[in-house]
Amino acid sequence: MSNDIIKSEDRASKIHQKYDPQHISDRTFFIDASNQNLATIPLEILELKELEEVHLENNQIKEIPQDIQYLKNVRILYLNKNKLSELCPTLGRLSNLEGLDLSDNLLLPSSIPILSNLRQLRELRLYRTNLGQIPTEICKHLHHLELLGLSRNHLKSLPVEIVNQTKLKEVYLQQNQIEAFPLELCALSNLEIIDLDENKLTIIPEEIGNLTRLQKFYVAHNSLYFLPDSLCKCSKLLVLNLSHNHIHCIPHTLEELAEMTDIGLSGNPLGKVPHLLCKWTSLQLLYLCNTGLRVLRRSVRRLVSLRFLDLSQNHLDSLPSQICALKNLEILALDDNKLCQLPSDFGSLSKLKMLGLTGNQFSSFPEKIFSLEFLEKLYIGQDQGAKLTFVPDHISKLQNLKELHIENNHLEYLPAALGSMPNLKILDCRHNLLKQLPDNICQAQALQELLLEDNLLTELPENIECLVNLKVLTLMDNPMEEPPIEVCTEGIEAIVTYLKEKINMRIMTTKIQAWWRGMMVRKGLGKFDALLELGKKKKISSKDKKRKKAVKEKPVKGKKK
Repeated sequence: MSNDIIKSEDRASKIHQKYDPQHISDRTFFIDASNQNLATIPLEILELKELEEVHLENNQIKEIPQDIQYLKNVRILYLNKNKLSELCPTLGRLSNLEGLDLSDNLLLPSSIPILSNLRQLRELRLYRTNLGQIPTEICKHLHHLELLGLSRNHLKSLPVEIVNQTKLKEVYLQQNQIEAFPLELCALSNLEIIDLDENKLTIIPEEIGNLTRLQKFYVAHNSLYFLPDSLCKCSKLLVLNLSHNHIHCIPHTLEELAEMTDIGLSGNPLGKVPHLLCKWTSLQLLYLCNTGLRVLRRSVRRLVSLRFLDLSQNHLDSLPSQICALKNLEILALDDNKLCQLPSDFGSLSKLKMLGLTGNQFSSFPEKIFSLEFLEKLYIGQDQGAKLTFVPDHISKLQNLKELHIENNHLEYLPAALGSMPNLKILDCRHNLLKQLPDNICQAQALQELLLEDNLLTELPENIECLVNLKVLTLMDNPMEEPPIEVCTEGIEAIVTYLKEKINMRIMTTKIQAWWRGMMVRKGLGKFDALLELGKKKKISSKDKKRKKAVKEKPVKGKKK
């Protein structure tokens, strides 16, 4: 499971017409020519004067033609993931352009200032364009920008002229080389999203409190040791990602952030759950992976809106019963702790869909999970914890289970009940001691992946062809005999063909035997089994005959009276 808050930049656009030179007209407003392996922008597209939205992403385009200037009505232009290095001057004449994406092109710095002529631009994306700095011209002239995407470049700072972007709502600066928090951002009062993940920040300035409209603040994977008290003034803050810093505590002033829904604290040396977290009753996602926790506060029961809770990679040896009050919980990660058992009322987490128990100290399979009727994914591989030797038949109670990960245990057999789990798609049994698979496993019709490497298997069930949806079958590091290992390495089709031929051979042998029995009986030679026994008696080797003859000729010693 990921330890970082999942973030996405929404970019909605409807696909009205796929590019097809034979089916476009002068009245085409939208065209999708992405993923076409185009080397140039087709002339047919440049002649469409009414075009408003053009998708040319993920092609092999090396240059933008001068005739791009004739698309005067175009508002949205996607040219990301191409081979561009320079921008032609006439691109700056697209006076109605509002959204431009040039990401994943290694652009020359000298061509970037051309973009300053696009005065109506509202969204500019320059992700992974090898930028070392932002030309001041862009900041001076693009006064309508609402979104600026500059992630995964080589920026060390922002130009002071960024303060001119008074309408800016979203700025993405992830994975750059920024060491000092850009103070200029704190002057942009309309900012709603700031992404500074994976930089080199050491301090967040007190001026952050000026951003009263800030809703999402990402500063994970930096070198922060504390948070400013003024952050509490960002009263609309919903998402705060502080994961993988050096933070020991959260200021009590942040208790005022009553609308907080997602917070990431993973990878910080907290030692205990911050008290104020349990007062954020609107929390839905809480990341506390690898934070040095030894106990969990009982007040966690207040987090009744929580849907995702990550407590993995800590030192928990028990869970308070209060965790069972989190009735809306859908994902719970408890991997790599020291748990020996689960609370008695654990089954009351009725909405739980994903449960991680890998790397704990369970002496036997924790059967309390069998009450989780909506569970879809169960992880209980024990690469670091106590090894399980048995999976109960009651596993079949989890009728909605789609994935079962029980790798790195000491299982010798699997329960036949797995065959009665209609939704099971992935069964991971790698690195166990399995000697045989139950024939019933072939009744799990939804199974798509069966991972069996590094076990003690010598054969597969002959009716494995019944698993019609099976796409992945791994058998490496098993002493396979039926099918032999050379067949197994050729893949599923070869395995199924081999087993089919084996079945057909057995059927043919049975038919021949039946025919031979019938022939013997019809000829009055007696029952087939009796004839076989008679044949065995008549089959005496020449050595046996000589031995018998020698015994007869040998003189018999006189018996004592």
